[in-house]
Amino acid sequence: MENPLAKTPDSAATVAVLPKAPELVPAAPVIHLDGLSVTFGKRPILQDLRGELRGRAIGLLGPNGAGKTTLIHALLGFHPPSSGTAHIFGRDIRTDAKQIRGRIGYMPERDSFIANMTCVHFVRLMAELSGLPPDAALERAHEALFYVGLGEARYRKLGTYSLGMKQLAKLAQAIVHGPRLIFLDEPTNGLDPPARQRMLELIRQIRDSGHANIVLSSHLLRDVEECCEEILIVKHGRIAVYCNLEEERRANRKFLEIEIRGQREAFAEAIAALGCEYALTTEHRLKVILQDGVEIRDLYHIAAEQQVQIRRLNFKRDSLEDIFLKAMEDGNGGL
Repeated sequence: MENPLAKTPDSAATVAVLPKAPELVPAAPVIHLDGLSVTFGKRPILQDLRGELRGRAIGLLGPNGAGKTTLIHALLGFHPPSSGTAHIFGRDIRTDAKQIRGRIGYMPERDSFIANMTCVHFVRLMAELSGLPPDAALERAHEALFYVGLGEARYRKLGTYSLGMKQLAKLAQAIVHGPRLIFLDEPTNGLDPPARQRMLELIRQIRDSGHANIVLSSHLLRDVEECCEEILIVKHGRIAVYCNLEEERRANRKFLEIEIRGQREAFAEAIAALGCEYALTTEHRLKVILQDGVEIRDLYHIAAEQQVQIRRLNFKRDSLEDIFLKAMEDGNGGL
């Protein structure tokens, strides 16, 4: 049998699986957080989240226990807010939960299959639970499974599926009803490199189709960086950083990462005297942004004057990993 993880859907298939639906409210943000807080017992999990997210693909990052999954569950209506609220395409999650659910798809991190059920019947069931009539649900189930690459295996029982195939089945049930917003919780979890690339390709095709927005929660920074336009980093139940990756990439200046031996502080102060920006990183390293008129040889002149040895010098740009690690070190930020 042909490997279902190796197939590549075309853009026409994307249109069939994710039919264009009108916005609930024109020009409304995808997600508007309005003081959203969630408490379990007396323990605060999410605390006063505020801001607007408008990207085609929104990355949700944070360390374990930061509140990422709780935020997704609150937006899905699983956990009622203890205070504040949120809006999805302009609708309030407190008062318009039923209308919102028909517009949302959800791929959970953990499997929740009926092992003896065939995949096509499972996806059909999920489509019916999302509001489609039985005949339309079955037709859409076939379309969704062919789109993700499980068309040839759609009559097999889910209990016989490999991990990669189960992840694709979860994606199929998340998109089968043509949602406007799709929540993906750790979609590449446990996948080998080819299956991971296959999943990321599907996510990017859905993003680029313009038929649905995506919220991607993952602990793999590279996955988020490859797929997302906006980043929300949550720490201790609060927003630590909001970052528009497209704007960040355009504005991100190259800097020099310098490794030295000697008096780092005096060397840095001499560089600052030339008008250059700098940041001390590790014990022997610093980042320097050269200003117009300042050349690398000027740094070597300063090093000679300060009796500092330059051991290594590289041009770099801040990556998503740099942004994430800085957020983990710093205090709370915001939108």
